[in-house]
Amino acid sequence: MDARNPLADAQAATSLTVRVRPGRRVADRVLRLSCLVATLVGAAVLGSILLMLIVEGVKGLSPTLFTQPTPGPGSEGGGIANAILGSIVLTLIGIGVATPIGVMAGTYLAEYGRNSKLADLIRFLNDILLSAPSILIGLFVYTLMVRPMGTYSGWAGGVALAIIATPVIVRTTEDMLRLVPGSLREAGAALGAPPSRVIMSVTWRAASAGIVTGIILALARIAGETAPLLFTALNNNSWFNANLMGGVANLPVMIYQFALSPYPNWQGLAWAGALVITMTILALSIVARFVIKPQRAR
Repeated sequence: MDARNPLADAQAATSLTVRVRPGRRVADRVLRLSCLVATLVGAAVLGSILLMLIVEGVKGLSPTLFTQPTPGPGSEGGGIANAILGSIVLTLIGIGVATPIGVMAGTYLAEYGRNSKLADLIRFLNDILLSAPSILIGLFVYTLMVRPMGTYSGWAGGVALAIIATPVIVRTTEDMLRLVPGSLREAGAALGAPPSRVIMSVTWRAASAGIVTGIILALARIAGETAPLLFTALNNNSWFNANLMGGVANLPVMIYQFALSPYPNWQGLAWAGALVITMTILALSIVARFVIKPQRAR
């Protein structure tokens, strides 16, 4: 028989632990330092971009920026009022179309579809759409709407933005609904409520903060999209057209065109427009946090 010495085994295990632990400490410190360096690098790059945007954007701010339309080539003065109004309308159309579709689709995947083959197919297609280049979506809507209509339009731009926003809302809605405890659904069912009533009165209310956050993320995603609008809404320097037919002024395309122009006035307006978009998204995020906070407290 192989006689073992318990004391010797314990000493061997202790020595092995002593040898391993310093290596683990070194690996932990190296990983922690790497994460810190990566965080600082990312923060420095982001901070430099924001600082440059603020410095250059503030130079273009003036009272006329929000009251006058974009000027013609080589002219002085002017503003971006028409581009701001057009961007608001296009974004509202996009998020207005995407929100009900995205929320209902996410609800089906989380509550009804679960692990069905149809739900798996929808998730697969949603992931593809989520990562699809926005310029391809703009080209698709151009073929679907702009060419048959024979003109650029704000409606086509709104549809393109809705296609971009929908997968974000679908994914977020499904994830938030899956986080709702099953006991809440069981409690609603125990009271005799049908699944539709449980979803509307229990699960949606419990996940409302996350769903709203997803809608805001989708809004932030489409607010600065340029490529799809180049194929759909394009741009113009006139005031907003209520029927949305023809080119519709919007901030992203205006920034793109003015930033590449040789005119200093246009370049200044491009910086100011970029600052307006950034501050608007920041304001929406802050407002959303104040709106969601009371819901989390309840």
